[in-house]
Amino acid sequence: MKKTLLLTLMCVLLALPSLAQPGYRYGYNPRVQTVGRHGNEYVAWHRYYFGLRVGMNASHVNSDTPLLDAGGVKTGLNIGVAAGTQLTYRAPIFLETGLYYTQKGGKSDDITCNLNYLEVPLLIKYKHFIGNQTSIQPFAGGYLSLGTDGEIKNYGARTATSSFDDRNFNRFDGGLKIGCGVGFNMLYLDASYDIGLANIGQDDFSDTHNGCFTINIGVNF
Repeated sequence: MKKTLLLTLMCVLLALPSLAQPGYRYGYNPRVQTVGRHGNEYVAWHRYYFGLRVGMNASHVNSDTPLLDAGGVKTGLNIGVAAGTQLTYRAPIFLETGLYYTQKGGKSDDITCNLNYLEVPLLIKYKHFIGNQTSIQPFAGGYLSLGTDGEIKNYGARTATSSFDDRNFNRFDGGLKIGCGVGFNMLYLDASYDIGLANIGQDDFSDTHNGCFTINIGVNF
């Protein structure tokens, strides 16, 4: 079911740019800030934008509590919406946020930790144009997450417990996010890494953190 949903969403996202008019050659759009000329066309950026994103996570959990420590990589879904606004008219620097449903966690030989969150990023992004429709977009910032559901599966003991109960993980997480995106007309692709700074372990003396590498594809409007 998860694979079917992911493939359907990716097909829709890839089809959307073909419905849009390429470039900024014609007309006036108050959302667009003109930068200069590249060849025979103006290079421009949108002063604000909205986007759809879907992608995959490769995540892990590190903890000094043996039950929670799952150093292996676990794959999961990342899906959500993004919104950005220009911070200054003097440069293509943007503030971006959004709302995502993201599946994190980790696994070892006998234990798989599933940690699913609603996540809000807050990023500073710079758009460096290398063509009239193509840009490279490095970004950095942070994120806050609220755990929604998940299970810890112990295959050796054949048990399954809730990830966010009184003994296992806290629901709140936060940390740093760094990455880089590439935009072409409406189409967008990025890769990022989350560095968990919050201690998501229930015991104050345990040191437990998320780490997650994400690849997204999407469109911007």
